[in-house]
Amino acid sequence: MRKGIHPEYHETTVKCLCGNEIEVGATVPGMHIEICSKCHPFFTGKQKLVDTAGRVERFRKQYGLANDEEEKSVETSN
Repeated sequence: MRKGIHPEYHETTVKCLCGNEIEVGATVPGMHIEICSKCHPFFTGKQKLVDTAGRVERFRKQYGLANDEEEKSVETSN
């Protein structure tokens, strides 16, 4: 490695908005993050499910598109 071209590497604390603090090695002193593994829904298991069915139905209604179920029933009745 060439000397004098690499940034200084040191131990620093990463602070999350939830209050969690993590000791890591980094080139910047002190970091603040909004979400970490202690409060992220993937790791906590408290994932909030988004109701996409309502959004899809609203889109179909707005543009006059039929549902897949309605299309199947129309095809089978003909």
